[in-house]
Amino acid sequence: MSSSAQIFDFVIVGSGSAGSVVAERLSASGRHSVLVLEAGGSDRRFFVQMPLGYGKTFFDPRVNWNYRAEPDPGLGGNADHWPRGKILGGSSSINAMVWIRGHKSDFDDWRDAGNAGWGYDDVLPVFRQIEDNEAGADSYRGTGGPVHVTDLTRHVHPLTKRYIAAGVELGLARNADFNGETQEGIGVYQITTRDGRRMSAARAFLRPAMKRPNLHVEMNALATRILFEGNRAVGIEYLKNGRRIEVRAGREVIVAGGSVNSPQLLQLSGIGPSNHLRALGIDVRHDNPHVGCNLQDHQGINYTFKARERTLNQLLRPWWGKLLAGSRYLLARDGPLSMSMNQGGGFFRTRPDLDRPNMQLYFQAFSTVLPRPGERPILSPDPWPGFSIGLSNCRPTSRGEIMIRSADPSEHPKIVANAFSTNHDVEEMLAAVKFLRRFTETDALRSLIAEEVLPGPSVRDDEALIDDFRRRSGTVYHPVSTCRMGPDPSNSVVTPRLRVHGIEALRIIDASVFPSVVAGNTNAAAIMTGWKGAQMVLEDMD
Repeated sequence: MSSSAQIFDFVIVGSGSAGSVVAERLSASGRHSVLVLEAGGSDRRFFVQMPLGYGKTFFDPRVNWNYRAEPDPGLGGNADHWPRGKILGGSSSINAMVWIRGHKSDFDDWRDAGNAGWGYDDVLPVFRQIEDNEAGADSYRGTGGPVHVTDLTRHVHPLTKRYIAAGVELGLARNADFNGETQEGIGVYQITTRDGRRMSAARAFLRPAMKRPNLHVEMNALATRILFEGNRAVGIEYLKNGRRIEVRAGREVIVAGGSVNSPQLLQLSGIGPSNHLRALGIDVRHDNPHVGCNLQDHQGINYTFKARERTLNQLLRPWWGKLLAGSRYLLARDGPLSMSMNQGGGFFRTRPDLDRPNMQLYFQAFSTVLPRPGERPILSPDPWPGFSIGLSNCRPTSRGEIMIRSADPSEHPKIVANAFSTNHDVEEMLAAVKFLRRFTETDALRSLIAEEVLPGPSVRDDEALIDDFRRRSGTVYHPVSTCRMGPDPSNSVVTPRLRVHGIEALRIIDASVFPSVVAGNTNAAAIMTGWKGAQMVLEDMD
């Protein structure tokens, strides 16, 4: 390593949902120097800050890695688009902002797998510290924290109430807070916005911390490998403006690149499946066949309907409607552009004998059957009134992997999702889409629906339903567990303290360490992991 390399106490790779939190926490006392390396650029972009603007960032290479998974037999041979944030705030700067922590038993499962300190009773206080919940504090919610959580109940489209009434007809309980005492039921989603602007991890944590003299953020800096002295991580090599630069970490290197970039960086640095690394000409630093493996992700699908009443399509489709919504947003920071496309939600069980919900619901008061090329068509809905009800599985048993293709850090890794590769996942989704169809038979929705557009009324029997959800399902952007934590190095990548097995002074703090995927959106749990991970770093220094 160059003797002239800059030295910081901590070098953090990635400024996403977890990395932003780690940077804020480690720099808070002023006693430690912290460097954050971010491959992307600034989050100060209009369509990043405007909540519904994430339709514009869905394919934008300026803010998005735009990964593509391998053609997947489980998805009818489709090669799924995998957007991941390449920007300050990471994927929290381009996501749909739904604030779901996960089911309480998910975290107890983590603890029971040998990960002390990660049970629900351990993480609940962290969630409460993180939150500034507009709905007010109680024994589950928090106020005064960095992440403002907006209660949309008074703002949702009127059709959302019809959707909730339909769910109640089907036997689902009305649930005012999916992060409260129980997750199951139907209701309105809470989202991470404040004053009509996206509340990303960068806005909540990193931007305030960047005012501190002991925190430095280097943007457009692609980490290429971890640097070592013997078995100890001592720094990072990164690429910026065509130059290779080395930076040294006096205390620890912290990898917070997320479920794609973290295993990629470890593999590029010689930590991973030895046979795979040798085949690519990479010297093996530490053989761990689990780096990049155990990939888990939620798969989702929408059923779309023509409506007999006006939906958001009639507002967001015509030029005058766009002008009206845009003016309302610019002048008052409210209206449909200030929200997520997913206003209603819910969790249900496909079988009564299950001990917790295994499916998540989404309601969108508009439809996007006819997309425009190169844009997620949120801002260009269909020319007729339409709405969609979607669902995704909560705990799939299918497992995939993420492996580098070469020693070139700029080459995207190979993503193999293996969606619907188990009978369990296929049978569960089949039961779920049949339940979804029952929404159309309720008094609350029957008179509203003019026609089922997708998949259409001809798709009825089990074989046709399975074929349809294989062809039309896709990731709901919740990849986790590619560097999973566990006490046993023979089946995990990091310890319950998030230290990489077999390596000194190296931790991974992001959603890649989840032992298993949580039920629901993963951003909240990733932020919690950043907070707890930073706490562990500080505790272990004492």
